[in-house]
Amino acid sequence: MTDNMINTTVLVLGGGPGGYPAAFKAADLGLDVTLVDLEKNPGGVCLYRGCIPSKALLHAAKVLNEAREAAELGIHFGEPTIDLDQLRGFKDKVVGQLTGGVGMLSRQRKVRFIQGRGQFMDSHTLAVTHEDGSTSQVQFDYAIIATGSRPATIPAFDIGSERIMDSTAALTLPEIPETLLVVGGGYIGLELGSVYAALGSQVTVVEMLPRILANGDEDLVKVLAKQLAERFAQIMVSTAVLSMAEVEGGIQVQFRGADGDPFERTFSRVLISVGRKPNSAGLGLETIGVAVDAKGFIPVDAQRRTNMAHIFAIGDVAGEPMLAHKATREGHVAAEAIAGHPTAYDPMAIPAVVFTDPEVAWTGLTEMEAQAQKRPVQVTRFPWGASGRATTIGRSDGLTKLVIDSVNERVLGVGIVGANAGELISEGVLAIEMGATAGDLELTIHPHPTLSETVMESAEAVSGQSTHVYKRR
Repeated sequence: MTDNMINTTVLVLGGGPGGYPAAFKAADLGLDVTLVDLEKNPGGVCLYRGCIPSKALLHAAKVLNEAREAAELGIHFGEPTIDLDQLRGFKDKVVGQLTGGVGMLSRQRKVRFIQGRGQFMDSHTLAVTHEDGSTSQVQFDYAIIATGSRPATIPAFDIGSERIMDSTAALTLPEIPETLLVVGGGYIGLELGSVYAALGSQVTVVEMLPRILANGDEDLVKVLAKQLAERFAQIMVSTAVLSMAEVEGGIQVQFRGADGDPFERTFSRVLISVGRKPNSAGLGLETIGVAVDAKGFIPVDAQRRTNMAHIFAIGDVAGEPMLAHKATREGHVAAEAIAGHPTAYDPMAIPAVVFTDPEVAWTGLTEMEAQAQKRPVQVTRFPWGASGRATTIGRSDGLTKLVIDSVNERVLGVGIVGANAGELISEGVLAIEMGATAGDLELTIHPHPTLSETVMESAEAVSGQSTHVYKRR
């Protein structure tokens, strides 16, 4: 069929949490914007197959765990029953509601939305192939590449079995397997493993490194690991997966343990969760001369420009950390730069959250990083066993810590493990961005009784004693 030609000032390729905020921001700044994405509404992997459906299922897992733990309060529900079809329906309803809402916002802003797969023909033209095989072309003055990432694969484990899942397949809830092996002890594997464990699967996690969540401080991760050890069948660290083979009723997996000896076990299903890879291939970048590094990331400057001044890249495809909120901020910066505003992407702190139960969150400088940099810091910790609010909700296993500059007492990092850690961490992000000191946090009156008080009491310990913790000096 003949091509349809569209002219636009700003082309955004990819409609995820980087792409659609970039398109919306550019439209708000008065620019003519065209957004190209594979889905019928913007949203990207995050809304369709990542952040949102996983959190919907994690909420269900939390409700199940709380129902089982209610007996400790003298409340007896009996063992919950699970309607898997209804649970899938709940997840899909959440996804549909949010993606539909983003689609409506796109129309309200008069962002031109084109569904299809885009590939650059030259430095100012994108060819879009639609689902029916027809094509159109978009000529643009500026482009923002926001194509995201996909689950990383291990070729040796690609044996053509439906029993071996990536994170996308796991979110469809094909069944509740009797036994599930999660390969990879990072945040995605632990979150999805928690979902399946709550639903009734016997979950085993295998990790090559000496501990799970290796990029998080050990004292925070230890609290989570203790809880997961009770909910999972087993967590095997310092253990490598050697091979997989489909056998009757499952997947036979060969391992090499920490002692170097091989062993073998069979699981109903396997979830491969070993990270994500940027979606930079197949876009025609080599044709137009946009640089891509050895890992597939597109190098960018402080305004998110590639090596070509009129083409920008944001989100997962532009480098670590692969986080939705980082992509959103980058999208705003790119749109502002195109509109001619003075802007730069220069965050002091980017929060990371693991939405397990308990949640783990950190931002700014971690204690591990401070030690590696030999930076003089003071680390204070407030155990949630001394928190009135944590005790009343039966979650006294948490911990709040501050990493403080030893010279000027500025807050450099914050780490929290416990209920709602993901909500609490934003105070730490703000403190770091504003150059707050421990004294600023200490003198900020926090409501009582709340979990947020643990931040204030951690700050009190920098200059003296926390009200609810006493340490002999």
